[in-house]
Amino acid sequence: MSARSKDYHRELERLQDQIVACRKCTRLIRYCRQVAREKRRMFRQWEYWGRPLPSFGDPEAELLIVGLAPAAHGGNRTGRMFTGDRSGDFLYRALYEAGFASQPVSRSRDDGLRLKNCYITASLRCAPPKNRPRPEELANCQPYLLRELALLRRVRAVLALGKTAFDTYLRTVWRPEVFPPRSQFKFSHGGSFALPDGLPRLFASYHPSQQNTQTGKLTPGMMRSVLEDIRRYFAQCAGARSKAEP
Repeated sequence: MSARSKDYHRELERLQDQIVACRKCTRLIRYCRQVAREKRRMFRQWEYWGRPLPSFGDPEAELLIVGLAPAAHGGNRTGRMFTGDRSGDFLYRALYEAGFASQPVSRSRDDGLRLKNCYITASLRCAPPKNRPRPEELANCQPYLLRELALLRRVRAVLALGKTAFDTYLRTVWRPEVFPPRSQFKFSHGGSFALPDGLPRLFASYHPSQQNTQTGKLTPGMMRSVLEDIRRYFAQCAGARSKAEP
């Protein structure tokens, strides 16, 4: 690893420390702490995280996944993105099968899981009441995502999980002078969008919430298809680079 890469990695770590220490949204901090105190009966022996969540993954990743927010008794309990709830069970199994994760389960921060060529972040870093963030809360978190995008220098594809993540990402990178009309970017599962100005390609999937996975709106096969599309895109990028080399 080059000295410059090490500097980027250290800066990314410092950014995560800033995120964990963030107290911008009084409502969210109060809610996360309340959940951590009251707990759920089956998790009474847990010491809940109860704070904003840092991002998780490979700082040299080509794939950036943007989720919605931590679950009250999932990430807010374990302290890691998509860890300790059924959404995480669904997502990490899919990532494992696609070669982006070292194991198919994610139970705690010290369970040995490693992401490969993949980095996971979120539109909101705190668990919101009823899973409904307010616009001003999303705006408070947006600078953290913008800074991550600058530090994750190898990202070639962004996978937005759900419409909120899709809109958050576009809002973060939007530049009216170079982007086509916003109407050209409509969220749909399996959607794929080439963005201007050298930005990563944007892919979209339904969020792996229980509401979607238990009703069949999002199936393992549907998620597998999106990840296969991303794999094919990486292969195309690698092929194009090879042809461009003298």
